[in-house]
Amino acid sequence: MTAYALAHLRKAPIHDEVLTYLERIDATLAPFAGRFLVHGGAVDVLEGDWPGDVIVIEFPDLNQARSWYRSSAYQEIKPLRTRHLTGDVILVDGVESGHDSSQMAATIRRATGR
Repeated sequence: MTAYALAHLRKAPIHDEVLTYLERIDATLAPFAGRFLVHGGAVDVLEGDWPGDVIVIEFPDLNQARSWYRSSAYQEIKPLRTRHLTGDVILVDGVESGHDSSQMAATIRRATGR
C-alpha cells in the first residue's frame, strides 16, 4: 500500500544549509522510489491556522518510507534542515483504491455500538 512522508515546516529565513539540503534530498529518495507530490506550494487555509509549508513525499509502501528516513544518506543531510527549520514529520499509510468512508463508519459503529 502506498505510504507518505508528510512534513509541516514552519517558515524561517532561507539558510545556505537548507539550500544544500534541497540540492541533495532527491538523491536520497531515488533508491526508495520516493517522489515529491507536494513541496512547499501555496497553501489555501480553509480552517484553523497553518503557519508554514507542506511537503508530501510518496513511497511504494511504509517499509520503503521508513528505510528512506533511516538511511545513512538521509540522516547525513537531515541536520542541514533541522538546524534551521522547525516542524513536524510523520510517515503514514495511504488507503486502498476504492476506500469508502461510509463503510469505515459502519465498521466503527459496529465495534463501538454507536
